[in-house]
Amino acid sequence: MLRFKLSRLPPLWLLDFWLTRLPVVFSKSYCPYCKATKSTLDRHGAKYEHLELDQEEDGSELQNALYEITGQRTVPNVFINKDHIGGNSDLQAHEGRDLDDLLKAAGAL
Repeated sequence: MLRFKLSRLPPLWLLDFWLTRLPVVFSKSYCPYCKATKSTLDRHGAKYEHLELDQEEDGSELQNALYEITGQRTVPNVFINKDHIGGNSDLQAHEGRDLDDLLKAAGAL
């Protein structure tokens, strides 16, 4: 379960992402690892949300908030069913049946 470590809460629209069970990928449009993560989810036919931090006006602030929450500074930053999965290599470690089970539990398949 996600626990906030912030001295201040993130913006409400950010909290909306965590209220969904669907996978959420915080990404940057030019990042090859982010592309690999989204490709993996696409290959599984998963429904997911994504936010390109480099295309958001407050993307760097959001990335800092994600760091405070998760301890992870890099992208992609992946959540499934409100649980922090980690980055691309963490998602790839779930590849196969385990990832399908996670996606089904999240209502993404």
